[in-house]
Amino acid sequence: MEFRDDQPMKHEIGNRTYLLADVEPLDPDGVRSVEVGTAVFFLGFLALLPFYGRLEENGQQWWLWTCLVGMGLGLLGLEVCRRRRRARQERDAAEPAAG
Repeated sequence: MEFRDDQPMKHEIGNRTYLLADVEPLDPDGVRSVEVGTAVFFLGFLALLPFYGRLEENGQQWWLWTCLVGMGLGLLGLEVCRRRRRARQERDAAEPAAG
């Protein structure tokens, strides 16, 4: 997805006018977001681990396994985001030389 410079900076909806701030995205490649999400799943797994017996008794072991799978998928997603960041950096580094 490419961002265009000619995007409107204000929108008029009904009687209201909304101004859009010209700011950069906080995490354009998603690495930090995926790192935080993966860490939250890991902490959830660690927090639930001492309660394994109680979870098993109540048929709620899936909480523990959901945290484990979330952490595993987060690690895969982290690699995808890191590759995307690397590709963007290489593309940005090559643009001035080509132009």
